[in-house]
Amino acid sequence: MKIHLHPEIFNQVASGIKTVEARVNDEKRQRLRIGDIVTILKRPDEIETLQVKVTNLHTFSNFTELVNHYTIKQLYSPNCTKEQYLALLSQFYSDKEIAKYGTVAIEFELVK
Repeated sequence: MKIHLHPEIFNQVASGIKTVEARVNDEKRQRLRIGDIVTILKRPDEIETLQVKVTNLHTFSNFTELVNHYTIKQLYSPNCTKEQYLALLSQFYSDKEIAKYGTVAIEFELVK
C-alpha cells in the first residue's frame, strides 16, 4: 500500500513526530494488517519515500471520534488545531463515504 503526503506532513513522519494516519476505512484500508509495510511518498514528485510498519489499526465511526482519540501532533502537525484538521479531512472525504465505511487510524513506526 502507498500513502501520498504533502511535504510538511511527510517531514513530520520522517522525523518520527507523526505516528498515525487517518483515512476512510474503505476496501483498500480494510486489507491492511498489523505488521504490513506501507510506502509513504512525498508529493508532488513522489520520488522521496519512507517505509513504515503498521503497528496498530483502530476503527471509528467518524473522524471526530478518531481525532479525539489522539493528539494533533500524532495525526498531522503541532501547528494545526484538531478543528482545522477535521476541516481539512472534510475536503478529501464526503459524509456519504464516512457513513458507509467509517474511519481508521493507522498507527505506524518508521522502518530503519
